[in-house]
Amino acid sequence: MIKFLLMVNKQGQTRLSKYYEQVDIEKRPSLETDVVKRCLSRKKEECSFVEYKDFKLVYRQYAALFIVVGISDTENELSIYELVHNFVEVLDKYFSRVSELDIMFNLDKVHIIIDEIIQNGHIVETNKNRILAPLLALDKMAEAH
Repeated sequence: MIKFLLMVNKQGQTRLSKYYEQVDIEKRPSLETDVVKRCLSRKKEECSFVEYKDFKLVYRQYAALFIVVGISDTENELSIYELVHNFVEVLDKYFSRVSELDIMFNLDKVHIIIDEIIQNGHIVETNKNRILAPLLALDKMAEAH
């Protein structure tokens, strides 16, 4: 099961966080700081899977952004690694080469994309066209008005 998804920049600033398991609001900043430090301090040659407390971290770097996913011990790391890549491909398709600024200024749209891919910590959709369909429909409605 997916416990959380974070998008952070190289400076360790969280640009997006999505939790699928209850974590107290007061504990989130320290959890995010610790997780980000753990992933950003690793060398590029090192594995992108890290054991952390009672779960595992899977992360990928795209330019200046890191996407970190916290998963349960029973989840397949490679499937999550590929899920992250699929997520970035969907963002690239929608934003035409997604950047940190696209995410910061379109958080609502990024959350819609994540919600189409992951629900209650489980992967429900991987087809890029089906993931983007609701967002493109919203864009069409917004253009009509």
